[in-house]
Amino acid sequence: MTFKELQLHKTILRAVAELGYDSPTSVQTKTIPVVLKGFDVISSAQTGTGKTAAFALPILQNLLKYQDSGKGKKAVRALIISPTRELAEQINQDFIKYGTYTNLRSTVVYGGTAIEPQIDRLKKGVDILIATPGRLLDLFKREKVKLNAIETLVLDEADLMLDMGFINDVNKIVKITNLQKQILLFSATMPQKVIDLTTSVLHQPITIKISATSSVSKTVEQLLYYVPKRKKMELCLHLLRSLTTKKADKSKNNILIFRRTKFGVDKLEQTLKRNGYQVVSFHGDKSQNIRQDALNKFKNGEVNILIATDVASRGIDIDDLDVVINFDLPNIPETYVHRIGRTGRAGKTGIAYSFCSRDEKSYVKNIQGLLNKALPVETEHPYPLEPKPDDKPKKRTGSKHKKGRKSTASKKKKKRWY
Repeated sequence: MTFKELQLHKTILRAVAELGYDSPTSVQTKTIPVVLKGFDVISSAQTGTGKTAAFALPILQNLLKYQDSGKGKKAVRALIISPTRELAEQINQDFIKYGTYTNLRSTVVYGGTAIEPQIDRLKKGVDILIATPGRLLDLFKREKVKLNAIETLVLDEADLMLDMGFINDVNKIVKITNLQKQILLFSATMPQKVIDLTTSVLHQPITIKISATSSVSKTVEQLLYYVPKRKKMELCLHLLRSLTTKKADKSKNNILIFRRTKFGVDKLEQTLKRNGYQVVSFHGDKSQNIRQDALNKFKNGEVNILIATDVASRGIDIDDLDVVINFDLPNIPETYVHRIGRTGRAGKTGIAYSFCSRDEKSYVKNIQGLLNKALPVETEHPYPLEPKPDDKPKKRTGSKHKKGRKSTASKKKKKRWY
């Protein structure tokens, strides 16, 4: 199938063609016609499958009848809710690219940065608004944005949104927007809380499942290291000595390291800096300016190492990533696929190292179940995980004295300390 067969407007087709896209991906082929018909949609699709275009293209198509609205008269007719600032920014950039030959306007609002410039952009009138939940509700309470003309509401990365505690905010947004609206929900995974949300807010949705969650590019080499938790830091330093230089060098590997918590990210960053490495980190507690500065330094080659949490890394678009290190294994197997899929793109080769401590072995089992294959194990390293000692209590053989009788030693008068 081609994009032309999806009955898209010629201005959209021109933009898509100039971006170098020849044919739609699976999620686009299945989603776009359904969205154009006005149905609510539940789509199980991961980042990297082309899901942004799956909702952006039909939204642009449906809004083309409003593209010549006078300045200041535009009303927000499409609202996309994103869990993170980076992902919201990336979605807005995609709308700008796809709508470059239309007069439709989009903007993005999120916390962690000044609200006044965002209010000024909204005053000029926009057709499409991309927002994080907290900042959107803040603007609504200040009466700086009207949501009564919303025709399409997109809940992107719904599983992450609920993991971050946005369930109440999402329900508020659904209630304050126009009742007669189309809702599109996209989620990489479908845990029970996401299913509960779809049941409560969507109306007779069409479910689209893209079974690419377990696919890993053949250009990505995977290696698993069993290591004691207390030795992970030493193993990381051991690997980095062979992977990169301490000074930023574009000829050396670009490395993305994942940690589970913000505290873990900060601790690893401090350790690597003490060892002379030039490194930046990325997590939700950092301000937007600091996060953007860190990302720019990594993309520009000023530093070779970026440390991030999964939450912060969603929506980051990084080219030419050579190595991914899973310092902490994710407890959701699809997250593992998403992480290592950052490398080995566009036909290039990449490598993913994963550290597994004793308490993470169940995560490996789930990951291998999703991939339907065993992960190659690297045993030649200085910090192997020793077999668990037999710590079961030894079975008592019983006293040599008869029951009820005291031993000679116990019969002796003992001096008490009191």
